[in-house]
Amino acid sequence: MSELSSPHGSWPSPISAGDVARGVRRMAFPSVVDGTVWWEESRPEEGRTTLMRRDADGAVTELLPAPWSACTRVHEYGGRAYLPVPRRDDKAITRMGVVFSSSADQRLYLLEHGSREPVPLTPDDGASSRYADPALGADGRGVLCVRERHEDGSVHRSVVSVPLSGRGAQDPSAVRELVSGADFYASPTPSPDGAHLAYVRWNHPRMPWDGSELRVGALYGSGLSGEYTLKGGVDESVVSPAWVDDATLYVASDWPGWWNLYQAGITGQAIALYPAEEEFHASPGRLGNRSFCVLDSGRVVALHGHADMTPSVYDPGTLDLTPVRTGLTTWSMLDTDGRSVVAVASSPTEPQCLVRLDPDSGSVEVLRRAAEKLPYAAYLPVPRGETLPGRYGAPVHANVYPPTNPDVAVEGPAPYVVWAHGGPVSASTLEFDLAKAYFTSRGIGVVDVNYGGSTGYGRSYRKRLHKEWGVADVEDCVAAARALVEQGAADPERLAIRGPSAGGYTALMALTGDTFACGVSLFGVTDLLGFSETTHDFESHFLDSLVGTLPGFAERYRERSPVHRAGDIDAPVLLLQGLEDKVVTPDQATAMATALGRRGMRYALLEFEDEAHGFTAQDVRVRALEAELAFYARVFGFEADVAPLELVATPPEPLPEPEASAEASEPAGGTGTGGTGTEGTGAVEEAPRPAGAATPTTSD
Repeated sequence: MSELSSPHGSWPSPISAGDVARGVRRMAFPSVVDGTVWWEESRPEEGRTTLMRRDADGAVTELLPAPWSACTRVHEYGGRAYLPVPRRDDKAITRMGVVFSSSADQRLYLLEHGSREPVPLTPDDGASSRYADPALGADGRGVLCVRERHEDGSVHRSVVSVPLSGRGAQDPSAVRELVSGADFYASPTPSPDGAHLAYVRWNHPRMPWDGSELRVGALYGSGLSGEYTLKGGVDESVVSPAWVDDATLYVASDWPGWWNLYQAGITGQAIALYPAEEEFHASPGRLGNRSFCVLDSGRVVALHGHADMTPSVYDPGTLDLTPVRTGLTTWSMLDTDGRSVVAVASSPTEPQCLVRLDPDSGSVEVLRRAAEKLPYAAYLPVPRGETLPGRYGAPVHANVYPPTNPDVAVEGPAPYVVWAHGGPVSASTLEFDLAKAYFTSRGIGVVDVNYGGSTGYGRSYRKRLHKEWGVADVEDCVAAARALVEQGAADPERLAIRGPSAGGYTALMALTGDTFACGVSLFGVTDLLGFSETTHDFESHFLDSLVGTLPGFAERYRERSPVHRAGDIDAPVLLLQGLEDKVVTPDQATAMATALGRRGMRYALLEFEDEAHGFTAQDVRVRALEAELAFYARVFGFEADVAPLELVATPPEPLPEPEASAEASEPAGGTGTGGTGTEGTGAVEEAPRPAGAATPTTSD
């Protein structure tokens, strides 16, 4: 392969992996009450998530000191883990406390206003109970939330009421179960008068975007009665009920093929508010993620669009939908106190922001940025959205990020990496992403593909993946790469594909063809049968729709498993895996490495201790990014400003029993196979490692 070159020599390296790792501070699930704003904010350098508050005068306070961390593991992917709640002091003055789920033991805690020490609200049961998606009870004395209990190898979910008095910490019976019996619950929402409870439920084998029900029942002293389905079913996804008054709800439903807004009384037929062929709600993958909210005036602020959504104000009196014009392309996670609206927003060149929207004036105020100082703005790629031709002319939606470096004039086709997002029912957006700039600033283009199955383009686009996972997604990624080659933008000899989770599976399956020179799987699925047996309950039947039901489709599971297709892979592979992953367990990566090694195909396997499904520790993110760049440098034949990554061509060996040492107590680290290998010879020697990386070992 030829070296990346320019009139000025090799490409400069303006954006480091450290820049990327430090820039991953994330804000999520903002709340607003009377001008005060709360939100979750990650602390990647500490491996935790804290809670923040911004008072009406602009003062910002971090509420949770280390080592406290707010995080819920419901569905393993979690969601909203906190809720501001009104509290009365001894002078009968209302002050806002915060209820949150603790990452360490998954109990609910209450942090009173001005306090630094949270008090428990739920029993200590060894983290077998988890809580998420909290909502304040109508009387203000408790919170309603989804509870997930793990007992004797089974999972039980329900909607419960937790008293704010703290009585439930010592008396488990004080935590009242209001409704149970379904496999999954979301969005418990009491009516303003406290007479009714609305919630969403669904059952295996459906996922929430396949089919769910909006249920309503009458609340009474000890539970719920007279429940009935107001909207939804096996082929209709309903999300995020919101009460307009004591007898009327708004809800998003994809009954017409897109998540549109509907008005539903507690009796009678639901009515579409603004029918359109675009989404008015994000995919319901995480609990508590709301894309519309109702104001005191009766108007609705709604996010809408495709993969990227922006706000508009809907007036039910005039039926007008008025866009709010901003330079921010990607909005999510709305909340309101009835007057102002808060959200999280971003753009390709603007880091994630916490924003406040004034629905009357349309003005948007940035309250906090994930990165106050934008590093190397001139090196940020400006993507172009394209609809590329797929198989049989089917559209493939993608965002193209060309190589961008102000010190280099780009000449001729560049190497490109196809990014396949995780999900696979998810989407790639235009939000700020330094990880892409890390590669584009070094001369490697990125094409981020919203392959068939992605959200944002209607139910029919999502259903392109039904029974076709490992086929339709691969075809779309291949089509995107080949379209860039035909445009003259991409070098056909220097194409790679990478992806996390489901995207890692797509990347590995794509390597069984002849389009890509190499591929990277970040905690990707490699054995579908194994995945169906070992993954968590939330996704335990996901493959029923993506591949087929077992045992009838067992042979299809084998045919579409990369571990069984290793004989068709003739390109080097990089495998990155967290050893605490409960979604895609570590044996998936090990099995793939073994299959590749047995046939003498070059690969590298890097495993990271204390990392789950997605890397969070800064040092691990740095190591993973640098390893990926070194991998491309080795395959494409150019010099990189990172330590080289050596590949092996033999199966991994079992890990030796660890000896007690100071290293064993480090919060995060990695092990991996490394060395110089000649295909088929089995020659392996230790590889150079970046400073601070864990000692390389072979892995089982």
